[in-house]
Amino acid sequence: MINIRNLAFSYGKNEVLKNISMDLEPGRIYGLLGENGVGKTTLLTLLCGLKKTQAGTISTDGRDPYKREPVLLQDQYYLPDEVAPVHDKALSWGKASGKFWPGFSPDKFESLLQEFEVDPQQKMTAMSAGQLKKSYLAFALACTTRFLFLDEPTNGLDIPSKAQFRSALMKYTREDATIVISTHQVRDLENIIDPIIILDRRDVLLNATLEEIAEKLFFDYGTTLHPEALYSEQLPGGFIQVLPNTDKADSKVNIEALFNTVHKHKELVKNLFSHE
Repeated sequence: MINIRNLAFSYGKNEVLKNISMDLEPGRIYGLLGENGVGKTTLLTLLCGLKKTQAGTISTDGRDPYKREPVLLQDQYYLPDEVAPVHDKALSWGKASGKFWPGFSPDKFESLLQEFEVDPQQKMTAMSAGQLKKSYLAFALACTTRFLFLDEPTNGLDIPSKAQFRSALMKYTREDATIVISTHQVRDLENIIDPIIILDRRDVLLNATLEEIAEKLFFDYGTTLHPEALYSEQLPGGFIQVLPNTDKADSKVNIEALFNTVHKHKELVKNLFSHE
């Protein structure tokens, strides 16, 4: 369990995060959404201990991640958006680096490279950006950690590779893992991320499961515009509209429409999902 309480962080006078509080539970794949500059990457680096909190606390199983204790480091992995090539073959690099994570499986790493269609004997410095990203994703999943933080994991991947990543994430991660994925590419991941966290500048606008979202908001895919809609967007053959779910009807959550609704009605949505 990760507990975040009254977290704040600034770069000089630029306050990025302010009074952030939330719990991140095991067995969940959290989608961390927000516009550029709202602190998504900063939050991930705070969670994995690469940055020190300036106010408030982060507790991962009762430990401060910034203390970089081996017992916690061996059970977490952070993959940034941009990855650097290593002058080594993917397979030999992975097997050498994996010794720092007790849960690392060389066989799993090799299987993942095969599933991602990456040549395990190719030098990483000779790989395309997409192949290099897949090598690192394969390594991240092969470490089998309980805490996994991924920053824009589908950036640089082609369409087949995105499908391979979704499949591998569901297949190779632990059932008790706490996974946090920061992404702008919500369509790449909308079928696997749940709950949804939406950050604003210095605030959390939403932290809710898809079930909770569907209870409070109704997503209409019809041809008639509703004047009470909080958000509407024209699609081929009709509209996607988001309305208060006053009738408690069932609907499929559209994460892009949800994101736009939240940013259009920040206080309304915060109040709607506030936990008294």
